[in-house]
Amino acid sequence: MKLLTIGRKELKDIISNKIYILLIVAQLFILLGAYGMAFVSSMALDDNLADEWRNTQYIQIGIVNNLNNSPIFDKFNETNFEIVMLKDVNEGYKLFNNRMIGLIRKDPDGNLVFESNPGNLFYILFSKKINEIFDSYYLEQELKNEGYTKSEIKTIIKPINLNISGVNENSKIKIKQEKSYFVEIMYGIMIPFILLLPFFLGSNMVTDSIVGEKERKTFEVLLMTPIKNSTIIISKVLPILLFSLAQSIIWMLILILLEVPILHIIPILILTFFVGLAFIGSGIVISMLVDSTKEANAAIAVFLFFATFILYVPLFLNITSIDNIINFIPTVIMVTLSSTQFIDWTYYLRFIPTILISTSIFLISIVAFKRERAIRL
Repeated sequence: MKLLTIGRKELKDIISNKIYILLIVAQLFILLGAYGMAFVSSMALDDNLADEWRNTQYIQIGIVNNLNNSPIFDKFNETNFEIVMLKDVNEGYKLFNNRMIGLIRKDPDGNLVFESNPGNLFYILFSKKINEIFDSYYLEQELKNEGYTKSEIKTIIKPINLNISGVNENSKIKIKQEKSYFVEIMYGIMIPFILLLPFFLGSNMVTDSIVGEKERKTFEVLLMTPIKNSTIIISKVLPILLFSLAQSIIWMLILILLEVPILHIIPILILTFFVGLAFIGSGIVISMLVDSTKEANAAIAVFLFFATFILYVPLFLNITSIDNIINFIPTVIMVTLSSTQFIDWTYYLRFIPTILISTSIFLISIVAFKRERAIRL
């Protein structure tokens, strides 16, 4: 009963704190921003995605009427660029202020000219694709002038027609973009980051809660109550831990709705829970060592810096000699679990170090609280 009473108070303080709510909204923007960045960057790095963008209003190519049904018209028409026929060049210049990324015309000597629209940033994404179309066009024209037939030209340009046949298609994981850069960003960085981000905030919440009570002089009142140390700690930690875990679950659901499937959700949440326990336990220890919010914020900032280094730097390391250590780091395990369909049960043994370390930190926080209580009373 006492645990529930203190726990409800802590939860009410969390929900009523506008800064915490604002930070939750900020996390949502980070998630959506990273998703958008990965999506657009994948397009910039893979020109073939231009052909996948059907009927988009932002990818229009203008072609002057005297080039209608010409070879260059056919080349662009084979792609999924939206072709806009123009009466003359001036009409194209007017559309430059709207949706067109460039136009194709002939100069007085009869040479083809592509004029890009510097005011449309989408041209940057598709400039390489456009250059490839022109290169292919000039190559075909050169071979045609050499006397090659259409079938011979087609064979020269594309000597091998490779058909890829999938095996076990029913088990295929569907994702928004099957591009390496998108997968690397979302699974290699974003998922472990966004799932643990609420616990970064949680460690700050617990220091605010305890140190705030010290500053308000209500901490001593709490210590004088006939409540066990473990009960006080759990009643303060549990609302924050569950609140942070709920955020992680919401971010997971949003990613799934955005067609970024996350595999092995339950094991990931269990691992996330214990990592969060370590964060919040560390916040309690820090709270026992300081007496002001300013000191607590400075200490928690240093702690989060080192925690970030330990958790996220290994994601970018490729050092064979320390692989046996890196493979036990929670973020590395999250990346593997979220992106690998079939996991052997022995892989879950890698949770053990995280569980032991997190439990130890939490027990240390209880000892630190007991010591603080003994000193103050």
